[in-house]
Amino acid sequence: MTHPPLVEPGPELRPDQIDRYRRQITLAAIGTLGQRRLRAARVLVVGAGGLGTPALQYLAGAGIGTLAVVDDDVVDLSNLHRQVIHGTEGLGTPKVDSAADAVRRINPEVSVETHRTRLDAENVVELVRGHDVVLDGSDNFATRYLVADASEITGVPVVWGAVLRHHGQVSVFWPGRSAHYRDVFPEPPAPGEAPSCAEAGVIGTLPGMIGTVMASQVVQLVTGTGRPLVGTLMLWDEATSSTRSLRIARDPDRAPATRVEVPAAADPSCRSGGPTQEETLDVPALRRLLDGGVTLVDVREPWETAAGTIDGAHPIPLGEVLDRGAEALPGGVGGGEVVLFCQGGVRSAQALERLRPAWSGREGHLRHLQGGYAAWSADSSQP
Repeated sequence: MTHPPLVEPGPELRPDQIDRYRRQITLAAIGTLGQRRLRAARVLVVGAGGLGTPALQYLAGAGIGTLAVVDDDVVDLSNLHRQVIHGTEGLGTPKVDSAADAVRRINPEVSVETHRTRLDAENVVELVRGHDVVLDGSDNFATRYLVADASEITGVPVVWGAVLRHHGQVSVFWPGRSAHYRDVFPEPPAPGEAPSCAEAGVIGTLPGMIGTVMASQVVQLVTGTGRPLVGTLMLWDEATSSTRSLRIARDPDRAPATRVEVPAAADPSCRSGGPTQEETLDVPALRRLLDGGVTLVDVREPWETAAGTIDGAHPIPLGEVLDRGAEALPGGVGGGEVVLFCQGGVRSAQALERLRPAWSGREGHLRHLQGGYAAWSADSSQP
């Protein structure tokens, strides 16, 4: 199904602009009118990571007039195999600044707005409002629900994508015209059921491909060309090089969002069943505890610990902990202070859940490190 263009055309193109976008203008579906729509468009890109960065590059090349980028993270070495808009020279710099520099190198005519902030219920509606379309490249469920609600409140369509291991998904959620995010995903998965890319892994080419498809969807929506994935969920399996498309429909019993609300299961601060506040340490608390003696257990895989671990930690992969329980812990640990950690905090939480029943009645505490080894490595107070 075709849809009307989202954006009214901007001013007539200059000769140098015609030359820059000549290959696009040559396409009858785009022409100078479509290019003028692209030049007038305002696109909000949520996340300057695996999905957002390829999308930003191609949207900049396509001549989108204004690209606004939202991200609160900094460039890390582990990002670079897939977030190719960033480079080694940018390590430690805000992703929004690194991405903005790259966009300006690609196309100086594009206006770039950077928002180094985390989306929340207080700012998401105003950030979404005033844009023609949102490209949601976020990597967590809380942000996806925030964007979804803001989209329904403002009427701004969302190009959404997600990747994990070898699988990618793309759809367009357009309020009033198709199924929306909450129609397809009414509830987030339970904690631990959907690990992040940091925990589960991803081939670098997969987010590159999915992010490029998302950019193509934005171009189609802005110009009113092609058949964007409105009411369709595209599934891509990189391992088998196969694609499926599923028709998705609105839930007739679901009322459109009138306020922003993150489901409790998607909000780490509201989750039940996982580690309690008393069972969780942050990096400063762990550093203080190290002075008094503690048994550290690294539940990551051997190839991960080979790249670095906390001094004195016992490497015991999660699979062994889940299989053997407390018997997998270092000999002689019958209590005391035990802290589990992994790369980001997901696997250590699973290990804690497995070990908690056996810890009943023992002296001391069983806890896990919030943010895992990534938080430890990023802590500026480490020697």
